[in-house]
This record gives sequence, C-alpha cells and structure tokens, in this order.
Amino acid sequence: MAGPLAGIRVLDLSRVLAGPWAGQNLADLGADVIKIERPNVGDDSRAFGPPWVKDAQGRDTKDSAYFTSANRGKRSVTVNLSKPQGQELVRRLAAESDVLLENYKFGDLERYGLGYAQLKELNPRLIYCSVTGFGQTGPYRERPGYDFMIQGMGGMMSVTGEPDGAPGGGPQRAGVPIADIITGMYASIAICAALAHRAQSGKGQHLDLALLDSQIALLAYQNTNYFATGKPPGRIGNLHPNIVPYQPFHAKDGDVILACGNDNLYRKFCEAASSMQPADPRFASNGKRVENRKELTRLLGEIFQKRTKKEWVELLEAAGVPNGPINDIAQVFAEPQVQARGVKIELEHAVAGKLPMVASPMRFSGTPLEHKLAPPVLGQHTDEVLRELLGMNAAQIAALRAEEAI
Repeated sequence: MAGPLAGIRVLDLSRVLAGPWAGQNLADLGADVIKIERPNVGDDSRAFGPPWVKDAQGRDTKDSAYFTSANRGKRSVTVNLSKPQGQELVRRLAAESDVLLENYKFGDLERYGLGYAQLKELNPRLIYCSVTGFGQTGPYRERPGYDFMIQGMGGMMSVTGEPDGAPGGGPQRAGVPIADIITGMYASIAICAALAHRAQSGKGQHLDLALLDSQIALLAYQNTNYFATGKPPGRIGNLHPNIVPYQPFHAKDGDVILACGNDNLYRKFCEAASSMQPADPRFASNGKRVENRKELTRLLGEIFQKRTKKEWVELLEAAGVPNGPINDIAQVFAEPQVQARGVKIELEHAVAGKLPMVASPMRFSGTPLEHKLAPPVLGQHTDEVLRELLGMNAAQIAALRAEEAI
C-alpha cells in the first residue's frame, strides 16, 4: 500500500461528516479504514439527498452525493451494536486496530462495552478518538452538536455576512459545514500525533475533539482582535478586518478580487492602475488604509469601473498583484491550474461505475498517495473483513447474519 500511514488500521464508527472526514483523511494517507455501519440503514448521510449517486444506467441509487464526499477509501462493514454479538465483533475488530474513531453522544458507547476504558483493556495501544459537539467534559457534554448550531454558538455567524442594515445583512453560516470539517481536520492531526507518540511510548490514548472548541479555534485572528480591543468584531461582508484593500471590486462586466496583503503590493497596484498616488498619506501604510477604508474603497470602486474584468486580471497579473475571479464550482474545475494539478479524479464505484471525486490536497514526494477505493456501498466489505481479520468462515458469518448481528 502507498501513503505514509500504510499498515495502520482504523475502525471508523463515526457518521455524517466530522468523524468521517477524519477517517477519509486517514484513508487517503494510506490507512486501512473499516467503516462500521448500521445494517439496512448505514451512515445517516447516505440519505442526505437529492442529489443521488446514479448507477451505470443513470438511475438514482440509495446513496447521496453528500455521503460520497467523506467516505472515499473505506471498507463498509455492517454491525448491529444493539446485539451482544455485534458488540463482540466490534471489540474483536478494535483489538486488531490501531485507531478507533467515533462520534456517538457522550457515554453512549460505554453502554455497549465499547468505551475507551473498556477497549483499552483489550488493546492498550489503541488510539481512541471521540468527536462530539461539546467534548467529554463541561456542563454541555451530553448535548448533541450540529454544525449549523455550532457555527452560531461558536461565533462564526457573528463575523460572516453583510452588516446589519446593509442589503442582505444579518448572520450567515458558511457555505459548507465548516465546524464539522475543521473538527475532522483537527482530529486527523491529533490522530497522527498520537500515532507518533505511540511509536515512542508504545501506548495509546483517548483523544477528545469537540465541534465547539474547533469552531472557536478557527476564528483565528478574530479571537485575538477581540482580546486586543475588548470589543467583539462584527460582520463586514467581503472586507478584511485587518488588511485593506483585500476585497472584491465591480469591474465593467463582473467582479475581481484585489488582495494587497502588504504595502509593497499596494504600491504595485497604484503603479499599474495609474489612478492612485501610493504616497497619499491617507493610504501610505496598511494601518492608514484600515483607518480610511471607506474613502479608499469609494475611490477604488470608481477606478475598477473603468476596465473589464479580463482587462483588470491581465493588468494585475502583469504587475504581480494578487487577484482572481469569483468562480462558481463549474468554473473552478475548468481552471487550467485545477486541471493541471489533477484535482478531479475518478474511482470505480460498485454501482455507479466511474465516480468523479476530488483528490486529497496532500502531496508527498516520498510516500505518494494512491486513491483506489470509491466510497463503499452499504456492507460491501462485511464478509471480506470478517474473514480477513477475524478468521471467520462462511457458516459463522451466515449465523451472524441470521441473528441480525450484521
């Protein structure tokens, strides 16, 4: 197997997005990820459609496009955790695994004998990663957590969107479930760090990842802006709270993003535009430009109206000033750079045939990643995994199926 995590086995009991996103990252990195799902139902997100994955004849399948976004590279095994036989299967699989990933509510898996303290006795090297809305401690730990509510509660929506009173003003969530995704990313990092620690110590540990913690961390400089001023930052639409100009402007026929991240780039812009004086004391430094944002934005708005989007892009590119169009997703995949990087891939799906996917953005020179497994259909690998890892024969597997344990 390729990838830096080749030889690592992950038991993924998570559903929907935050946990599965971490599991997919680990699969991309070369780990063998076994996804445990409920018989006949599977991961909740399989039903998050339309749109649905189409089969080879163009008919809707039972799997949503949403599900395919976070489950590439995994093997699906159906296990009924409400059955003692199902619980025992998970214990046996955990004993053969390096990592267990779960996002059940606080305390739920302990009722099945599958909590960290219980599985640690079977496998002291196990890295057990819990992903919840609010973590394993604190007064909210038993509450369920969902991305939308965490974006609101964690401050994201207070700094996203147009200001109150402006057209379209008011709180706005991000266009993707960013709290789920960033928690999955932090979980991926934490698991890799725990694997590195285990390589030195020989010991596993319990990782406690919370959507709320991760969402707050994602606010980055908005947090430190608040700490520095004592005033919570508000919504300013497409403007940047600390850098000016760093925003879109209307050209004759569309929008262009101008990103002058330092004073040198601002001077280059002024020279290219031939309509601004870089030495103007009101705008000579970024601090001054932030102070005089309103007037500079007005002046630049007038200047951008004089050229087309194409003319501005060509002019700014030639001057070395960062800029770019606002693409829809179809335009994203038409970008020559996106095509050159091989961002879009196709994997052979058990029902759909060639299934378009997005490649992992992680690139390694020494341990290149290989995308081999499409998102699995429900239970696709149950028999395979039980034979391979637990040494079960056909009669034993049939008996489990008859008992509705798998």
